[in-house]
Amino acid sequence: MNKYRRPHRYKKKKSIFRSKAFWFSFFIILISSAIFYFIFLSPFFQIKEIRISGNEKVSEGALKEIINEKIEKKIWFFSSKSIFLADIGQISRDLSRTFPLIGEIKVKREFSNALTVNINERKPVALLIQGEKVFYLDKEGIIFEPVSLEEGLVKILDKQKINNLGEEAISKEKLSQILDIDSKLRLDLKVPVQQFEMEADDKLNLVMDEGWQAFFDLQKDVNWQIIKLGAVLEEKIPPEKRKDLEYIELRFGNFAPYKYKNQSIL
Repeated sequence: MNKYRRPHRYKKKKSIFRSKAFWFSFFIILISSAIFYFIFLSPFFQIKEIRISGNEKVSEGALKEIINEKIEKKIWFFSSKSIFLADIGQISRDLSRTFPLIGEIKVKREFSNALTVNINERKPVALLIQGEKVFYLDKEGIIFEPVSLEEGLVKILDKQKINNLGEEAISKEKLSQILDIDSKLRLDLKVPVQQFEMEADDKLNLVMDEGWQAFFDLQKDVNWQIIKLGAVLEEKIPPEKRKDLEYIELRFGNFAPYKYKNQSIL
């Protein structure tokens, strides 16, 4: 046994504060935290102003209330209204869903601390009657506001379904056809329509101010049906006899059979 064994030497540990990796990580965390604070928590990027334009009927206060709810976010224990966290797409969808009167909406960030909201409200082109309820109908076929019957707008009776505000109640194409029929009959044929009645399979019944009806098919050539109607009224049914007329059928081929009240089809 060796009495002169060499004693073991312990290597002294290097302090962490002398480690380059430690200080590099420390500065990365510090810089990241500063950037995070500056972007999400500093007053410079907090939304302080919401500018709204284009609204006429929709309350500005109601719009701002919803927007303020949507822009406030929680980040851990902090509350933030950073302009970078504002989801403008979701804000647009929420406002459109809450206010059916809104047709188009554009939300934009105005750096560094403002949002601009531009609104186009829907304009009525017709009235839609569903049961006992009456709604404004815009050019896209969407109902957006309950109203009472009023003169000056085309009246469309829909017996098929009940819609919610903000939904498409009638297709844009079909509505365009109805408005075109109304215009041509009123201006060209001098035959005002009291009400349009929607039936299944694009069948459309017109109730005239004079009390008689005309039957259209929107899947077929509408202009040809109007021509047939004009020809029958001009050649076979003088104005003085229209009070006794029950209907004119315009849906089939080149024919336009008509019927007086209490008489057979002619």
